[in-house]
Amino acid sequence: MKRTIVAVAAAMALSASAAPAMDHGAMNMDHGSGMMAHGTVIHEEVVDNIKATFSVTDIKESMQGMEMPKGMKETHHLMAAFTEVKTGKVLAKGEVKAKVQAPDKSEQVKDLMGMEGHFGADFDLSKKGNYGIMAKFKVGDQKVRTLKFWYAVK
Repeated sequence: MKRTIVAVAAAMALSASAAPAMDHGAMNMDHGSGMMAHGTVIHEEVVDNIKATFSVTDIKESMQGMEMPKGMKETHHLMAAFTEVKTGKVLAKGEVKAKVQAPDKSEQVKDLMGMEGHFGADFDLSKKGNYGIMAKFKVGDQKVRTLKFWYAVK
């Protein structure tokens, strides 16, 4: 886990230091086309006036040009962002837990940590097939909410 955090922190630091040199005018900034911050949106759902948006990023793709930490089994970064439906306010503080069930029925359960406007954690999604994702979250009014959905890895 510590290796994963160090690797993600290093990737974020490197991308942040390179940001001033990037030509943002040439980038497609249409986040409505399925992109969220650093990933592809895989599920959106409103639960009791809170809109939950889940996205996933392939870690290997996002760390192109960098060496993957030895022994790292996680392949994807799962992110969750929450907003109040009525106000549009981003809810970046709270508690989020996700359980991911792989096609072979094995399970991974992790707390998603708060990260610049969203919550996230790394999971092993290396097998092709359908993954069941269940989330329990407490944001905003601190009411416990749950949701579940399927994500297909091809």
